[in-house]
Amino acid sequence: MAGPTDPEEFLKAENVGLRLLLEQAGIDAKALLTQAGIDAAQRETADTLQKLILEELHHRIKNTLATVSAIASQSLRTATSVEQGRQAIESRLLALGRAHDLLLQAQWSSAGLAQIVRGATEPFAGPGEARLSIQGPDLKITSGAVIALSLTLNELCTNATKFGALSMPAGRIEIAWTVDEKNQRLHLIWAEKGGPPVHAPTRQSFGTRLIETLGRQLNGTVELTYNPQGFVYALNVPLGSLKSPD
Repeated sequence: MAGPTDPEEFLKAENVGLRLLLEQAGIDAKALLTQAGIDAAQRETADTLQKLILEELHHRIKNTLATVSAIASQSLRTATSVEQGRQAIESRLLALGRAHDLLLQAQWSSAGLAQIVRGATEPFAGPGEARLSIQGPDLKITSGAVIALSLTLNELCTNATKFGALSMPAGRIEIAWTVDEKNQRLHLIWAEKGGPPVHAPTRQSFGTRLIETLGRQLNGTVELTYNPQGFVYALNVPLGSLKSPD
């Protein structure tokens, strides 16, 4: 079948063909732009996520370095000898390292409270020994709280080994915690028994200031009781300062 011979008819046919081609090109262009928009959004999301990760890493490194700096300067300031200062720094840095190990296992999100307590106390009493009693419901603890509690427990264990229940064969420590669901608070008790007679210190050591400061960092209260029968540490903190959000 021959095409239109009239110039006007020919132009009409050409216009129709051109319109169809333009419409098809518009559809293809729209599809390409849509796909490009999706890719651009994905790249933007990935860039934002990477920026957040780098900022979080930077924040945690700064916090860790600040903690190390405080541990070193305060330990040396209160030490009576270079060797005592070295031992204090080494013990506290090891505790910080164990806390980071727990967080690494939990991908730096959270760790279980029972796991934290066992990890902090085993190096002092030994696994399987009956010198420590650990009881309480398990709950996930945020990364900042893991470090605060690990350093606190390390300090308590160190003091118990030097002066308290762990300095005597018959000494033992009971660690227990409960959750007050109504008021949304955690109550943790560290109670030493069977050790030497306890006397209140005449001056506040760095270790004492440290565990009190760590408690305040968790928006909680710390109570230290120097009973003659055994030292007692009590921590009362809001669950919001500890629990990882679901």
